[in-house]
Amino acid sequence: MRLLLVEDHVPLADELLANLKTQGYAVDWLADGRDAAVQGATEPYDLIILDLGLPGLPGLEVLQQWRQQQIATPVLILTARGSWSERIEGLKAGADDYLTKPFHPEELLLRIQGLLRRARGLANQPQLLAAGLELDESQQQVTRGDETVQLTAAEFRLLRYFMLHPGQLLSKSHLAEHLYDGESERDSNVLEVHVNHLRRKLGREIIETRRGQGYRFAGDSH
Repeated sequence: MRLLLVEDHVPLADELLANLKTQGYAVDWLADGRDAAVQGATEPYDLIILDLGLPGLPGLEVLQQWRQQQIATPVLILTARGSWSERIEGLKAGADDYLTKPFHPEELLLRIQGLLRRARGLANQPQLLAAGLELDESQQQVTRGDETVQLTAAEFRLLRYFMLHPGQLLSKSHLAEHLYDGESERDSNVLEVHVNHLRRKLGREIIETRRGQGYRFAGDSH
């Protein structure tokens, strides 16, 4: 899942980037509201974390621009403690959730997880369920029946994306756009290797190849 972090406080941004990448998210970071307004409207992000007190263009105006352009990407806003008016204005402008500073990193991760599932119409529960698999995002491992299967970081990122989009046909270019940040080299051959690794661990039937079109993860969501 690819996220955009818009935060001008560098120490906080560094901390969030480290935590989010540890949890398997591809993250782009911007510190200026003007840059965020453009990039958030042109890049295919799965979720945006938006601070409201930004240089260049206030976060609230950035959010309003996105919604006026029909950008439906889930947005989690960060606000200062006690600033209830900011929270209300942010929600009115189209924010999907908010988090008050300072906050615990685990709370941010849980809110992101909930927003991503809600955006896909999935229940927010401890494990992600699809095609007979249970994916524990906090442990980055998957269970099939009574068997726990260990995953590499790349396999976890790919399987999570598949399980959030069960039954959908996903092209290699689409997967690359959502699994890697803007600075990463996107190699479709590497993606194919990770798909084959998942098939060996979970069964070949779990991921269908549509020649010339992409991949389809088997099963329905629960």
